[in-house]
Amino acid sequence: MNKISEVLMKIVFLLCACISIAAVALICIFMFANGIPAIREIGPINFLFGTVWKPQQEIFGIGPMIIGSIYVTAGAMIIGVPIGLLSAVFLSRYCPKKLYTLIKPMVNLMAGIPSIIYGFFGLVVIVPWIQNTFDVAGKGILAASILLGMMILPTIINTAEASINAVPENYYEGALALGATKERSIFKTVIPAAKSGVMSGVILGLGRAIGETMAVVMICGNQAIMPTSIFSGARTLTSNVVLEMAYASGLHREALIATAVVLFVFILIINLCFSVLNRRSQA
Repeated sequence: MNKISEVLMKIVFLLCACISIAAVALICIFMFANGIPAIREIGPINFLFGTVWKPQQEIFGIGPMIIGSIYVTAGAMIIGVPIGLLSAVFLSRYCPKKLYTLIKPMVNLMAGIPSIIYGFFGLVVIVPWIQNTFDVAGKGILAASILLGMMILPTIINTAEASINAVPENYYEGALALGATKERSIFKTVIPAAKSGVMSGVILGLGRAIGETMAVVMICGNQAIMPTSIFSGARTLTSNVVLEMAYASGLHREALIATAVVLFVFILIINLCFSVLNRRSQA
């Protein structure tokens, strides 16, 4: 009876894995089947490096959107990663239990807040603050970076904290026994041992930042031009798709799908680079 149940469970697990693989494969087939012909028709150089996006004239250059996505995502990571990692260290090693029971649910609650709510917060708090502080329009790369930095915090904090807690306690105690301070023991022994999990959190946060749409649309300015500063309005790849897909048709629609293909390839490259780095660190 036990053998039969084991065989059945193996079949169930195999079917679940096959369904997951099939779903990803179908998405890839749809995107590439519709996006690659558009890139071929427009021209890869003109499409990827063109600086003008005018669908009415059938000019499709997504260079400004690529640069805008890179700037916004980089800004979010600069803000979110240090805060998230240090918060995870605090929760894991410094936070009193009573305070932990208050902070941890709040961090989890941040993960469940809808993107549109973050967008409203950015619109009524972050954008006016930037306007009053720097005397600029407010909507732009800086506002989007700050907001996305906040949005990726729960992902980084929870993943990094779990990785730090998973490190055997004798690593930390051994460093203390050798004369290291508490801070040195954490940052020179515990965190390097948890590097794989911490990097996973960073990659997940990066994926959230580069793929976020609704909140970014509300505060980024949505200008399909090459950004010149952190205060410039910008349009990301995801924003470009969501703003125009509703009325797009023909080559315009295919160009938007091709934009999603470029975004997909970016995320794929990031994940592959992480896998390579992770394997080298474990070698």
